[in-house]
Amino acid sequence: MIDKQVASAAEAVADIPDGASIAVGGFGLSGNPMALIEALLAQGTTDLSVISNNCGVDDWGLGLLLGQRRIRKMTSSYVGENKEFERQFLEGDLELELTPQGTLAEKLRAGGAGVAAFFTPTGVGTQVAEGGLPRRYDGNGGVAVASPVKETRTFTVAGRERECVLEEGIVADFALVHALRGDRHGNLVFNKAARNFNPLAAMSGRVCIAQVEELVEPGEIDADAVHLPGIYVHRVVEVGTDIEKRIERRTVATPAEGA
Repeated sequence: MIDKQVASAAEAVADIPDGASIAVGGFGLSGNPMALIEALLAQGTTDLSVISNNCGVDDWGLGLLLGQRRIRKMTSSYVGENKEFERQFLEGDLELELTPQGTLAEKLRAGGAGVAAFFTPTGVGTQVAEGGLPRRYDGNGGVAVASPVKETRTFTVAGRERECVLEEGIVADFALVHALRGDRHGNLVFNKAARNFNPLAAMSGRVCIAQVEELVEPGEIDADAVHLPGIYVHRVVEVGTDIEKRIERRTVATPAEGA
């Protein structure tokens, strides 16, 4: 029987070297693999190239690695909640490959599926396709590195011509993800918003490491309930159900008058 369980988060990430590329699951603060991020922080890994929808906030999620200057480059679609991210990017300390959200999702999925590249209409007519989008500043307000021009082609879609831009799939050295439940074979189940980007990040990693709140025996998860099959997962570590889960923006409705 294939048993992919490892004893601790520290053991799970121990072989991630400096300079590695890592796809990290999570959407906002939902589904962040915090135990794995904290273990990576504790072991001192640096010069990382991270692919994730966003970079957490200043004191949570990937923001912990960013605050200690462990991240060299981010490939993200949303970076608006992290002041340290803004400061490092504008001062030239951090490279950013800003990518439309749906395109980022498909780049991860494509990499995991063995698809080298694909064409999409998203980004046509913008700097995403035409180049010139700042990737790194020089610290003096100038652009040190800009995005390149990408190939475009015209396709007939639903009877009309549409220009599309070529985007490459992403294959990362490692993937770090969080799941609600998993078994020793690596089959995973995600909970609600945590399903955003976690399965896609997992698919794109050459080595996928999953932290799960509950670890069960093979066969205890109904086959129809599996969100990500174990073929994509290489290591599983149980972190328990009492872990801290933060809310990025808490919104409370005002009770109706007289209610």
